[in-house]
Amino acid sequence: MADTDKDESHVADVAILFPQKPAGEDGAEQHALNEAKRIAEALLFAAPDPLDESEIARRLPDGTDVPAVLEALKSDYATRGINLVRVAKKWIFRTAADLGWLLSRETSEQKKLSRAALETLAIVAYHQPVTRAEIEDIRGVAISKGTMDVLIETSWVRLRGRRKAPGRPVTYGTTESFLLHFGLENISDLPGLEELKGAGLFDGRLPQGFGVPSPNDDPDLTDSEDPLDDDLFTEIEEEAESTGGIVAEAASEPTSGADPEAKDSPQIPAATDDEDSRKPDEDR
Repeated sequence: MADTDKDESHVADVAILFPQKPAGEDGAEQHALNEAKRIAEALLFAAPDPLDESEIARRLPDGTDVPAVLEALKSDYATRGINLVRVAKKWIFRTAADLGWLLSRETSEQKKLSRAALETLAIVAYHQPVTRAEIEDIRGVAISKGTMDVLIETSWVRLRGRRKAPGRPVTYGTTESFLLHFGLENISDLPGLEELKGAGLFDGRLPQGFGVPSPNDDPDLTDSEDPLDDDLFTEIEEEAESTGGIVAEAASEPTSGADPEAKDSPQIPAATDDEDSRKPDEDR
């Protein structure tokens, strides 16, 4: 008797796994719809791109109501982790909108520095603490505001202090992130003149007395520097705004006649940080 009950239970389990096809016209239609949904589901999962209804219809039996099949499949996936959605008149499976935050991740995009930024970074590294005017004097061209902004945003260059000189210009230096990125234990590990020659970066025609300075990134201010002011960034913004106004006024003023106060007004540099403006004899 026990064996009979066990066999009947086993048969019931098999019947659940393999249900009989429904009989009657309604049952046949439901079975056809289920088969069509399975085929459409497989096509959409395997497709690398969204599919339109005509592409899906070519794989389904003739006479299949494709829109009804897709709507039924969309309803089946409405409460799941992935949803069937229609975009640009095509169908595609996508992560449920309320679960998108679980799959998002932040990545940092590495951007290649321009030649002007690389030259400026090298000057800051070897000549720090250095001011903008000193960088421009070494490069021979003016530095655009964006160049220094990029280097500061990458955390490779920092504002050190103010030079004890007329105008109290800001001094710049490198950071610990600079050493980490370029694999340097100390700033003194930067290549010297002989190492640069050995790497083939100089062709031997160097000016007499030419040398490479010994870099020093000591965080302590030098005797020629003052600490940064608390309102530094406010001053920088005001300076940028006033510079824009000066340029506009200079463009509208007549060129004839001498201005007795011209010596006190800021001078607009003729050269820019555009690499096309570099003189041929300076591009060596």
